[in-house]
Amino acid sequence: MNSPSRTLCLALVMFLPFSGPALARDPRLPGVGAALEDIVARKEAAGAVTVVVSKDRVLGLESTGLADLASQRPMTPDTVFWIASMTKPITATALLMLQDEGRLRVTDPVAKYLPEFEGLKTPSGRPAHLTIQQVMTHTSGLGEAGAEGAKSARTLADLVPLWLAAPMQYEPGDKWKYTQSGINVGARIVEVVSGQRFDRFLKTRLFEPLGMKDTTFYPDPDQRARLATAYKKNAETGSLEPVPPRTDFGTPDRPPLGNGGLYSTAPDYARFAQMLLGGGQFGGRVYLSPEAVWWMSTPLTGELPTGFLQDETHGNRGANYGWGLGTCVLRTPHPGVAAMLSEGTFGHGGAWGTQAWVDRARGVAYVLMLQRTNTNSDASEARRVFQQAASDALGAGRSGN
Repeated sequence: MNSPSRTLCLALVMFLPFSGPALARDPRLPGVGAALEDIVARKEAAGAVTVVVSKDRVLGLESTGLADLASQRPMTPDTVFWIASMTKPITATALLMLQDEGRLRVTDPVAKYLPEFEGLKTPSGRPAHLTIQQVMTHTSGLGEAGAEGAKSARTLADLVPLWLAAPMQYEPGDKWKYTQSGINVGARIVEVVSGQRFDRFLKTRLFEPLGMKDTTFYPDPDQRARLATAYKKNAETGSLEPVPPRTDFGTPDRPPLGNGGLYSTAPDYARFAQMLLGGGQFGGRVYLSPEAVWWMSTPLTGELPTGFLQDETHGNRGANYGWGLGTCVLRTPHPGVAAMLSEGTFGHGGAWGTQAWVDRARGVAYVLMLQRTNTNSDASEARRVFQQAASDALGAGRSGN
């Protein structure tokens, strides 16, 4: 029997680039709802929205639990989430759109578009000569903007001197280290090359054409009313406690940050995933060339260990992953969250538990939306059980181990 806390959106046409026979008769995948209900019952999350898609149809869509515990507001497909670092693949997409138009190459030096970078020196005193590829794969060594200075920034341009004032962390290419400033450099380059603010470029070139109507850097009052509340789990009591919204994102006085500024819904992000599954095409429109998708779906970081599962707690999985342009790429599947994924699956998670992974070998993408802090979202049990249940339901799953 279906739980009253889980609602199912039947209006699936909004997901599809066209109406007709591609519409799935049953958008619910057996086992997915039960798996997420168990996560909610264990207080690993207050609720979640999950979507499973192929390149041209919705295979499964479910909403489980509550978007806000105090008001008992249920999760629904149009619940809005802060997707945090799931913004990064979208920033990469913007750069690759411009590459497809011949307006830049991701192998170009950053200084070609941001001349201030010409004088940047590495820790050894050598010219840094950073490339777009390096800043977008976390191998640049670029320093991070100071927290106090960043608070006063109103545009991406305001951040440039702050990045340059921070000491570089290491010699470019020597290691992989997750670096927020690098992704925002990419967003600023989009502005310089396109002549548009980053948020405007994405709205007109990607979000509106794809039908991502609730994806924005600046939620309006209606979208804010649909925001899911974030929670942290109390280590002593096991209860979920509300977390205040982030003040560094989401308001018009903040820059449109390419590293983590976006808010979205599961249906919206599923459309973006469908475009990537389609090799850059969706609904009869070409957004990216096959070459552009290659830059996002191929490890560009050599043999460097990468990702968020590198410590002993998570199995020392650094060698299992590489980094594409703005994305994490699975080199070798492993037990747990990657047991059901194919080699070459790529995607990104967000700080508050959101996840999206595109498995082109199997022609399916998994999108999970929840809001939970104080956990490693890439290694979360919610991610594992959702992906495993969906994969099993599609007949493509391996043992979850």
